[in-house]
Amino acid sequence: MESEGVLLPLFHKHLMMPWSDVRKGDCCGRLEPISDGYYCKICDFFVHKKCGESPECIQHTSHSIHTLELRRYTGLRHCDLCERLIVDLYYRCDICSFNMDLHCAKYPPPPEVIDISETHGHKLILLKTKIQFYCDAKCGKMAYGFPYLCVECDVYFHVDCVWQPPEVEYPSEVNHYSHSLHPLKHTMGKLPDYSDGTCRLCTRKIDERLFYHCSSCNFTLDMNCVVEPPPQSFLDSKAHDHKLTLLPRLRTFTCNACGLEGDRSPYICIQCDFMIHQDCLDLPRLININRHEHRVARTSVLGVINSVCGVCREKVDWTCGGYSCQRCPSYVVHSICATREDVWNGEELEGVPEEEEDIEPYVVIDDNTIHHFSHKEHYLRLSDNCKDNKHCNACTQPISLESFYGCMDCDFMLHQNCAQLPTRKRHVLHNERLTLVPSVTFSVMLVLECPMVSNKEYELCDGCDRRIVHALICIRYDCGFTLDFKCTTLPQVVKHRIHDHPLSLFYGEEASGKYWCDICEAEINTRSWFYTCKDREASLHTKCVLGDFTGLMPRSTVEVDGRLCEVVLNNSMSRPFCRTCKSHCIYPIVLKMLGTADEYICSFQCIKLSKLPRVIRDDNARNWLRGPSYV
Repeated sequence: MESEGVLLPLFHKHLMMPWSDVRKGDCCGRLEPISDGYYCKICDFFVHKKCGESPECIQHTSHSIHTLELRRYTGLRHCDLCERLIVDLYYRCDICSFNMDLHCAKYPPPPEVIDISETHGHKLILLKTKIQFYCDAKCGKMAYGFPYLCVECDVYFHVDCVWQPPEVEYPSEVNHYSHSLHPLKHTMGKLPDYSDGTCRLCTRKIDERLFYHCSSCNFTLDMNCVVEPPPQSFLDSKAHDHKLTLLPRLRTFTCNACGLEGDRSPYICIQCDFMIHQDCLDLPRLININRHEHRVARTSVLGVINSVCGVCREKVDWTCGGYSCQRCPSYVVHSICATREDVWNGEELEGVPEEEEDIEPYVVIDDNTIHHFSHKEHYLRLSDNCKDNKHCNACTQPISLESFYGCMDCDFMLHQNCAQLPTRKRHVLHNERLTLVPSVTFSVMLVLECPMVSNKEYELCDGCDRRIVHALICIRYDCGFTLDFKCTTLPQVVKHRIHDHPLSLFYGEEASGKYWCDICEAEINTRSWFYTCKDREASLHTKCVLGDFTGLMPRSTVEVDGRLCEVVLNNSMSRPFCRTCKSHCIYPIVLKMLGTADEYICSFQCIKLSKLPRVIRDDNARNWLRGPSYV
C-alpha cells in the first residue's frame, strides 16, 4: 500500500490516505486501541488499518465448525457475539446464519469462565445459546443474547456488565480536521489557566481526566468530539437550502435558526451570511407544544415585530427563525423553547394529518338550555340563583355566587364555566393532549408529606407563605411574584354560613393590624391570603373556609384503610365530633366512617395521626387531593 493513497474497494470508492485519528471507524463502528487507518477527505470517511486489511475468509474460535466469509452489510443485522448493529463489512456463515462484526473478529471473544469476586461470590460461565434473561447487575435490564450465568445462584449477567475488553490505548498525538495547523496532543490533568475549560466544537465542559489540546493555539477538544466529530460539511434542506460548513473557531454570532447568541463553531453558509448552532441543525419542521392548542411550524424568519415568545415570555428577534402558528399570526416561540423536553413530546408531525376538529361539550337546546355530554340523561338549564349549599359535579367546588347549569330533573349541576370547558385541551404539565371525561372510577392519592427531599432553598408562595417545589412565577415584569398550584386554584369569591355577605380573597396589599379567624378563632398570618368581606367585618383562614376534602363530592363514598366512609357536608346545627383530634369538626366537608356510631374524620392531619393509609379510593372523585391543605 503506497503512501500517496490506497484503494479499498470493499469499503470505499475513493482513494484513501494513511491517517492517524482517534475516532470510531466507518468500517466497524468501534473505537480502536490503535488509531492507524485510512481517511477520505472528500467524504470524511475513516477506516481502521486492521479492518482495511481484513482477509476474505477466517477461522474463528467463536464458530470453529465452519469458515467465515467477509460480506458487505445488506439489511438490518446484528453481531451474534456482541449484539451490536453491523455497520459495514462483517463475517458470515451461511450454513448456520452466523454473523460476526469486524471488531469481534479482530479481538479475542469474552472468556468462557470469569471470576468477579468483588461483585459476585461465584464464577460465571458464558452460555453458548441465546436466551432471554434479566441482567442481575446494576442495569437490571431484560435482554436476548449470550449471557454469563452463575449456576449456583441461577442469575444472569450481560457480558458488558461484568467483563470489559482491554482498555483503549489512546495515541499521544492525533491529526484532526478541525485543527489542521498542528497535531493535538493527548493530555491528562489540569487544563492551562488560559483555557476557558470547554470543548471548541461542542461547548461541553472538558473532563480533565482525558482530552486533546494544542498549546500553541489554545485549542481543546473533548474525547467525544475527537472520537465522533461533527461533519465538516453537509447539505440538509431542513436546516438550510445550501451546503453548510463547520467553522471551528471562537466567534460570537446570532443563530439564524433560533435567534439566540453562540460563541463558537457555527455551521455557516457564506452565500447567505447564514449561521446556525450545531444543536439547531436537527430542529423539527412541524410540532405540537403544550402551551398552544394549534400546531406550530418552523420558519426561517418570524416576521412578527415586537413579538414575545409564547413559552418563556421573553422578546423574540423577529428577523431570525423560530416557530409560529399559521392560525394565530401573532403567536411565535423561540426554537429552543419550543423543543424543550417539558414543552414538546418529541414527535415530528410533517406529513402527519391534522387531528379531527374537537367536539363541542354540549348541544344548545335554546337560549337557556343545553344538553351536556357529561349528563346525557337530562337537559341542563342556566341559572344564577343557588339557594342551597350545592356543589359543581365537574370541579366539586360550591356553586356560590356564580352562574350555573342545573338539571331540570335531578340534582346534577355545573358551573357555567365548567360546562363550557373544551373536550380536549393542552396543558403545561403534560406533553400530550388531554381529553375531558365524565365521572370514572379511580383511586385518589392523598399525599400528606412531600415525597421530594432536597437541600435546595425553594421559593416562598406569595399566597400561603410556604416553601414550594412547583410554582407559577411572573416573569414578564420581573417582579418575582410566585404561587403554588393550590393557591392558584383558590376560588376568589365564596359563601360561608358564618357570614351573610360574599367573602373575597384578600391579597395584593399590606394588611394593617391583627386579624382573627371567625371560625377557628386563631390569629391570621397577614403575609398569607385569607377571606374577608368588603367592610372587613369577617376574616377567615382559607383552610377554615374550604377544608382538606374540598376535592371530594358530597354524598359520595370513599375507602379509607379498607373501610367505607361517606363524604358529608358539615352544615347541620350541631357539628360532628372528630374521632382523632377529639374536637368538633369546623371544616365544611368531613368523612363519616360507615358502620360506626357516628365516627368522623375532619382533616388530612387527623388521618395521619390515626395511622390511616395515605390512599383514598373515591368512586366519584374528579380531582387529585394533596395535603397538607391550605393555610
